[in-house]
Amino acid sequence: MAKNQDTASVLAFEKKLVPSDGYMYGTQWNERNNKAHQTPLKLIEKSVRGTISNRLDKATKGDPVKLNAKVESPNLQTVDSCALAPEQDTLKLHFTLKVLGGIHQPSACNNALFKQSYSSAVRDYIGKEGFKELGKRYALNLANARFLWRNRVGAENIEVQVNALNKDSKQSWIFDATQFSTRHFNYDDQQVIELGERIAAALSSDDDFLMLEINCFVQVGKAQEVYPSEELVLDKGKGKKSKILYDNQGIAAMHSQKVGNALRSIDTWYPEFDDSEKTAGPIAIEPYGAVTNLGKAYRTPKDKQDFYTFFDQWARGTKLDRIEDEHYVMAILVRGGVFGESDK
Repeated sequence: MAKNQDTASVLAFEKKLVPSDGYMYGTQWNERNNKAHQTPLKLIEKSVRGTISNRLDKATKGDPVKLNAKVESPNLQTVDSCALAPEQDTLKLHFTLKVLGGIHQPSACNNALFKQSYSSAVRDYIGKEGFKELGKRYALNLANARFLWRNRVGAENIEVQVNALNKDSKQSWIFDATQFSTRHFNYDDQQVIELGERIAAALSSDDDFLMLEINCFVQVGKAQEVYPSEELVLDKGKGKKSKILYDNQGIAAMHSQKVGNALRSIDTWYPEFDDSEKTAGPIAIEPYGAVTNLGKAYRTPKDKQDFYTFFDQWARGTKLDRIEDEHYVMAILVRGGVFGESDK
């Protein structure tokens, strides 16, 4: 059987949205723009005594003596936590975001014919769409403060300040995140459009970039707990803590991966999407539409809705049925990854 000459067994793309870690500070809402009133938040270690609350086996459930013995045994835990100071009512989350161009060139590709057809498909997309839809969606995920995750819940006020730091084209935007839903992207806000156009221009370029600084202020209440990223502990049995939070250089922080996951949660093109509360809402851009906390893949090869099904056609010059499918493919390439195909 002849070898498929258009197969790229080595194929990789560098990510084009590059966020930093998100650093956490405490302040007061009325003094939020005064850096003298902003203090880095530290992790606090607590030792707590809990009660038994997990599901019991059948033998214990049916024996009051065994149940009482379990209830009497203290559930001792050492955990990390993080909270504002008693006089502080506002969390500040600070991070930067670099948007890169050059998406028409894979970072690695071992087949010249495939590379040529891929680059042609990308340039056709840029000429036709110019990344406008993706740029708008990334901008909205900054404006609605999706990157706050759990810290967004129960906040009285949320202000997002975005600054473009490129020396020749500085620009600033301020958003009231409470005015933007996290379940859809149907907004025509002028500031969102402007920011989206800057992001789209960088993504469409051959080698340009956009550097953004994001400062988000969340009024959550005096002395309230806030939520940095939680570290993944692979062997909890041997550690002294049952919950370990993340800090960077002594400052409570969110992982850059968690910030990035929020920014690329723009996929409303998967088959089950519904703007109501019945579905997961926008999901993160993934090759199989995987949402780990729901244990579900929303884009399966069986339904021919996954990235590889679309990409293998599109990158070889076959037009996709819907422009939404092209948006999805391009968003995966912005995400980056290794997508080589076996040539056997």
